Amino acid sequence: QVQLVESGGGLVQAGGALRLSCAASGKIVSINAMGWYRQAPGKQRELVATITSGGKTDYTDSVKGRFTVSRDNAKNLAYLEMNNLKPEDTAVYYCHARISTTLWNDFDFWGQGTQVTVSS
Repeated sequence: QVQLVESGGGLVQAGGALRLSCAASGKIVSINAMGWYRQAPGKQRELVATITSGGKTDYTDSVKGRFTVSRDNAKNLAYLEMNNLKPEDTAVYYCHARISTTLWNDFDFWGQGTQVTVSS
């Protein structure tokens, strides 16, 4: 089985910074895209940032210039560096990965989520 485990959430004041980590483990042949999503109370889950295995990144407009997604392919890790946090960034953040467990498949996997709360 494959597991994604996030860490690094917490409470921070507006303008502050947090770094989220996501560790993938289990029967992994390769990890394709990895990304971060978030879900605020009463809202749908939204894409925050993605990174391909080659390092190409993409961000939702509201976090461009403030958030940076990165990954360590050798260690099956992904990170989300969040700077200049705003109260509207408050949400549960989920790690996502598209993972091949054999040479002939790939599946979507999700972490359990980590709470990020930004106070004004």
